Amino acid sequence: MTIENHGTTAVITQDKTSLIEFSKKFFVLYERFKSEDVIIHLIDTSVGSIEDFSSLVREHSSAKRCFVIVNADLNQEDFENLIIIPTLQEAQDFIEMEVMQRDLGL
Repeated sequence: MTIENHGTTAVITQDKTSLIEFSKKFFVLYERFKSEDVIIHLIDTSVGSIEDFSSLVREHSSAKRCFVIVNADLNQEDFENLIIIPTLQEAQDFIEMEVMQRDLGL
């Protein structure tokens, strides 16, 4: 797991671990990112379920923070409660737009 901070956004990248191992580690560290916008960059989703992140997404959203999952192989339409974006740049752009809307009170 690689963690990078970009202002108020944390980018957490899955390294050579399975999705199951990655999500366990992330759940342990989640308190550290609770007050930041979060981008989860998943490299391999073949073992495990990204639906495990749903509860954190709801909690994060209620705190008026973004929680975005990046993976080019996943389809947004397959996941009702998750925001799936294909590239890191698009995820960063999405969060910028969300921050602007928050700042404007929209």
